Formats: sequence, C-alpha cells, structure tokens
Amino acid sequence: MRSNLFSLLGGAFLSIGAGATRADPVALPDIDVAASRAPAAQSDAGAPADHGAAAAASDPAATQARILPRGGANAFDIGADAIARAPQGANSAVEKILLQAPGVSLDSVASGQLHVRNEHGNVQYRVNGVMLPEGVAGFGSMLETGFIGNIALLTGALPAQYGLRTAGVVDIASKRGAFADGGAVSLYGGSHGDFTRSVEYGGTLGQTEYFFAGRWLQSDLGLENPTPGVTALHDRADQGKFFGYVSSRLEDGGRLSLITGTSASAYQIPANPNQDAFAGASAFLPANAPANSAQLKEKQYESNLFNVLSWQKSFGGADVQLAYFSRYSRLAFAPDTLGDLLYNGLASRVERTSFLNGVQADSAWKVGDRHVVRAGVFGSGEDTRVSNALTAFPTDDSGAIAGFPVALSLDGGRKFGWQWGGYVQDQWKISERLTLDAGLRFDQIYQYVNANQVSPRLNLTYEPFEGTRFHAGFARYFTPPSQALAAPSNLALFAGTTAAPAVALSGAVLPERSSVFDIGWDQKILDGLTMGVDAYYKEAHDLLDDGQFGQALVLTAFNYDRAVNEGLEFKVAYEAGDFHAYANLAWARQVASKVVSNQYLFDPDELAYIASHDIPTDHAQTLTGSAGASYLWRGTRLSADLIYGSGMRSGFANLAHVPAYAQVNFGLSHEFAWGGDLKPTTLRFDIVNAFDSVYVIRDGSGIGVFAPQYGPRRGFFIGVSQKL
Repeated sequence: MRSNLFSLLGGAFLSIGAGATRADPVALPDIDVAASRAPAAQSDAGAPADHGAAAAASDPAATQARILPRGGANAFDIGADAIARAPQGANSAVEKILLQAPGVSLDSVASGQLHVRNEHGNVQYRVNGVMLPEGVAGFGSMLETGFIGNIALLTGALPAQYGLRTAGVVDIASKRGAFADGGAVSLYGGSHGDFTRSVEYGGTLGQTEYFFAGRWLQSDLGLENPTPGVTALHDRADQGKFFGYVSSRLEDGGRLSLITGTSASAYQIPANPNQDAFAGASAFLPANAPANSAQLKEKQYESNLFNVLSWQKSFGGADVQLAYFSRYSRLAFAPDTLGDLLYNGLASRVERTSFLNGVQADSAWKVGDRHVVRAGVFGSGEDTRVSNALTAFPTDDSGAIAGFPVALSLDGGRKFGWQWGGYVQDQWKISERLTLDAGLRFDQIYQYVNANQVSPRLNLTYEPFEGTRFHAGFARYFTPPSQALAAPSNLALFAGTTAAPAVALSGAVLPERSSVFDIGWDQKILDGLTMGVDAYYKEAHDLLDDGQFGQALVLTAFNYDRAVNEGLEFKVAYEAGDFHAYANLAWARQVASKVVSNQYLFDPDELAYIASHDIPTDHAQTLTGSAGASYLWRGTRLSADLIYGSGMRSGFANLAHVPAYAQVNFGLSHEFAWGGDLKPTTLRFDIVNAFDSVYVIRDGSGIGVFAPQYGPRRGFFIGVSQKL
C-alpha cells in the first residue's frame, strides 16, 4: 500500500499545484539564531523580530521560533483573524477551530475529543512554545480562544524537539492585541439553552505584559445527544474557566513568563430512553427503580489547574529557555445506582486524579554560517490515583443474576511515575535553497511499565524558487500511555458478579513505538492563491488506543500489536481584499490487529477475530473535509463554513461505519464604531447546522463505544461584545 500511496502522491504533483497554508509565506526560517523571524502566522500572530539579543528577548515568539523551529514538519496556520471570520468566532472552542485544518476530524467535540490523522488523542498543546501538561480528561478545552494570535498544527515527521505526543503539535502564539491596554466583555447565547459570559483584559506595565480571561458557559446540550431529537434529556452542563499570562522583560535582557489556567465543569450525562433492562435485574431491585432509561441521572465532574513558569534569554549567537510546569487534574463520575443496576447490570463510581510537576530546558547555538545546533532535556514526575467503586449483582454458574446487589472493594490504585529524556538536533543549511534537519531523541519512562527508546529524526526542505517548498522526512516516535488511563485492574475482585469480564486477561498497557514517513509540496499559484498536498505513512508497534467501555464517560487505554496509518491531504486557500476562502480534503486509512493489553475489555469473539485480521480503528474515517468563506462588506462580515466526514466505524470489530455527514454553519457580524471615548461594540448572529442535518457521530456500536452520539441540531445564536 505504501508504494500505491506515494505513486498517487507523485501523480498529484504532476496534476495540481500544491501550496502553503493560509497566510503562511513559503519560505524556510532564517537559520541565523540571532536574527531569525517569528513563526509564520496571520498578521497579528507575530512579526519579524529585530536583530540583536535585546530585541529577541522582547519578542518571546521570535525566541521560540529559533529554539523550537518547524523544520520539515507539515504545518497549517489558523490566525486570530481567521478565527474571527468564522461563524461563532472566538466563542468556538479550540477543538472546533482545529476542524479547519486538513486531517482533523470530528468526534465528541463537546467533551474535547477530536482526531488528527485518524489517531486517538496523542496531541500535544503548547503556548508560545512551552509544552502544557495534559490532564486526565483532555486538555484543549481549557484554553481561552480570545488569547490566540495563531494556532499552528504541526504534523508529519517532527524535529527531535517534539516528543511524547506526536500525532499533532498544537502550537498557540499569543496575539499582539492581547497586550494593548484594554479588553472586552461579551455575552453570547441562543438555542439549546446556551449562555456564555466572558471577560478578557490585557495591558502593559513598564516591561511587563499581561492578559487575563474568564468564561462561564451554561448549556442544555453539554454533551452530544444520544438521540436524533432537538432536545436532549438530562444534559445540562456548567463550565467555568480562567486563563492568565504574564511576561516581563528583565534588566539583563532575559524574559520571565507565567502561564496559568484553571477549569471546572459539571456535566449531566444525557439519558438514552427506552433501553432494555438487564436480564433478571428487576427482581432484585426496589419498586422505585427508574421505569424507563430516560429517567437515569448520572453526572460527571472535571477540574484542571496548570501553571508554567519559563525564563528565556539570548546570548549573542545562542538562545536558552528553562521552564517549570505543574498540573492537577481530577475527574469523577457519579452513577445513578438503581438505574445503572437495572439497565447495565452494575453501577460504577469512578474517580481519577493526577498531580504532575516537571522541568524542561531548550537551547539553540549558531555554529558557523550554516549550522544551528539545538539541544534540550526534560523530566517530570506524576502521582495518579484511580478508584472504581462497583455495585453489582452476584451470579450463578450460568452467569444469571442470583441475588441482591453487593458492593465490591475499590478497584484501582496509586502510582508515582517518571518521564525524562533529551534531544540534540542539527540544522544544516546545505545551500541557500536546501536545508537538512537531523536529530536524535531519547525518552525514558518509569510508570506501570518501564521502557525507553532512542528516536532518530531526519527532515529535508527544498525551495527551488520563490513560492515553492518541498519537504520530506522520517521520524521514529515513542509514545507512552497516559498514566491515569493505563492503571491495571484486579479482575479477581469481579469474579462471580455481573462485573466479571468474559475474557480474564489484563496485559499491561505498553508505550507505542512507530516510524513515520512524510512528504509534501507547498505552492503559491498566484497572488492570494496557495495550494498544498501532503502524504504520510506510519507503521506502529503496540499502537495505543482508548475507549469508553462502561457508562462512565472515562477512557481506558489498550494496545494493538501492529498497525498501519496512511493518508493524503489536500488544501487550498484564496484571499482577495476582503474575501477569504479555504478548503481541505483528506483521505486516510488506519488498520490494526491483535489486542495485546487490557484484553478483558473485549468480547471473546471480537478478540479472536482481531487476533487474525486487520481491522479499522473505531475513530477512523476514510474521507474528511472542511471549507469556509467570508466577505467583509461595508463593515458587515458574512461567513460560512462546512465540515464533512464519511463516518466513523461501527459494528462488530469496527467492520461497518455510520453514514457520511455534513454540517454547514453561517455567521453575520458587524462592529459599530461609536467614536469619542466610547469603544466599539460588535454584534453577531450565527446559525449552527443551518440545514438541520440529522447525523450520527457514533451509533453506540464499535470497539470502545458505549452510547450513540448525534451532531447538534440547528441552533440560532446571538452575541454582543463591548471593548473596554
């Protein structure tokens, strides 16, 4: 299949022009450490840095570009102006914004789930180049959109500086306007009981820049509806989050920065009506048990807190960054005990907590006229606690319920684990148009399993003439499992109850090891028009995957022994004055075989089939796409966007898939400039799923899929934002 894929890519090279991402000039970053530009981005995401160490220290984005360059990675940029042009604008979560990029597909966006190149998770988030530690419940939803100047999604063969989570690196740069003295207060709401209140404020005090933002969202459609109806049952959500950034230039020319954030969410788990009762359960439950599964009242609570303190300094031909980070994360699921016993045969109270501290150091040195050597180290320690208090029915030898429910001992444990490693990378400018990035990375983990790997990286970038850029690369990756998701289970506790699995195997969750090949072409066709194509091929051993294997909205990790992931992505963007448009299309295929950890999660027939067959992973889609356009006319902005997917997998061993879907959204906004001392006011009106397309994201079948999930029905939203 690899040869067919790259033959197809070669044909595409001959038949179309390929191109840079939107507003990303096709040019290799300057190799000069002391005088390089900031990452390519939209106009307000960063400007070229001035020459000299003092100027570099005053521009953290420029310093980050020198320490952590993109190299030959495949990059896609979404700037603050592109976010503002889209329907819902800055009211969209980071996950929804990322759907504008090729190869990013929809999942349960309400709970922060999406897939980059058909991978489950494995995405790393950075703010101004500093890696943010992930939490037990997903991380992206913690980030405040109003702070964003540019989102760069890096995929493919990443330089050695990027490790651990490697399916995609979401690198967020703060926008310049965030530090102008002032801010905004906003109200936004409409259908499905949505109501958001937000405030942001930023400014400069001497050599210190700061930005703070807070948001409170309430919705009657907190999680995806398990039915196709307009209104979900028991689906209220309350979410609050805070984000802060302070950065100060020191007297010696260095810079000290603090990033902090917190979020707290309370979800009602939507009820799925008219489910069949668990065989025999009703005879051993009181009369006040729910008469219909529509009456179930499950809840889930999530909280996260993170801090990142970093120091940057330029020393002539060298740049250095040191960072300390910490994160606390907690998830708790509260069952409807009687209802879950009646309809699921057991009730599970789940809690997961994680507390992590770590350090990271990165540096870059210019060596002669053609080399930049980069090196860095990192280390972190994580304390996780996992508990799962079960109530289940005792069973007889045939598996039938044989008595009243009993409480089982806590299933879980506590673990303190370590991760550490380092890298070295050489960027060699062979000629003015040809650059080679070669690096070596080492990663070590001491968790539920101990493992390590040396990972070579190699990238080649060629610009034969202005407006044309080729890149090709190879990367070896080492991806440890999330420690909280890899906690072992004591299956003996469940023996003789309805919680007992049909398969009594519980192999330890292993780190994933993979090799990735990536090749792409970016091309400027004419002024305002760019196109691009990129192809990738990945071979993985112990592929990591996660699934929801019970009523609790928590994930459990497992491994496939072998897997192949390959794809082809196209992108095009056009700008002409006040008109902007983009379109992306991705073809992808991910297949895997033989489950080698946490086998008890699977049905015996399914487990046996997977042992001897390649099957699609549950989140894989063959075709995904997105498109959008906007036009500014006399101060009024009209916008529309589209997301498309051919459907995720379903059925026995993921051999079927749900129907294809498409969702179209429209937006209308106008900024009223009052003049005088009164700052502008912006009004907006958005329609989500304008054609009221009824589509299913998941139908409740497939590996690790517990309940159906439908996309949102048509919604109307209005908002007002007042600048301060």
